[in-house]
Amino acid sequence: MASGRSRTRTRPSKLPLRTTSYRSFPSLPANQAPMDRAAILARITSSRQQITGHVPASQPTVTADSLHITLPVPPSINHQYATVNGRRLLSSSGRTYKAQVGQQLWAALAQSPTRQILMARLQSAPLALSIRFFFTSRLRRDVDGGLKIAQDALCEGLGLNDNRIVETHLFKDLDKTNPRIELSLSPASGPGSI
Repeated sequence: MASGRSRTRTRPSKLPLRTTSYRSFPSLPANQAPMDRAAILARITSSRQQITGHVPASQPTVTADSLHITLPVPPSINHQYATVNGRRLLSSSGRTYKAQVGQQLWAALAQSPTRQILMARLQSAPLALSIRFFFTSRLRRDVDGGLKIAQDALCEGLGLNDNRIVETHLFKDLDKTNPRIELSLSPASGPGSI
């Protein structure tokens, strides 16, 4: 070097990672009474409309054998991750999507009398997942582009490891007025189960 000074290279600081717990609903202000089932569903529907602009086609169904829920379409694969300091991280839209799915799952399970039986079955058996994507255009999105984030959001929201899924069914449909995904999770049966 011409100046004789040595240059030190500083490493970028570590980024703080945010963690989200889906096991508890956000706390209410001290002066607000706890919400009943209708208020919780209204709050979730309102947040869903803000993100997607549409209301789901059906209410969630939780039985002792399966979970059926309608969720918004996840962000496209190009918007799910961001590169920060050379590291591939979940983007803010991906984190928002996972948080929203966690809240919807919480609300669906909170109103079901069979949630404990279902959770015991889901935690002890291999799982089968079925996702039906409804896009605004048949050519705009790949059917498998939203699989990973939808599967991760579902399993994180339920407190399950997604490596327990041994069977996956994907479908692609068209609904120009109400894009969504209809998702079913149940214990796997048949020769594919481990």
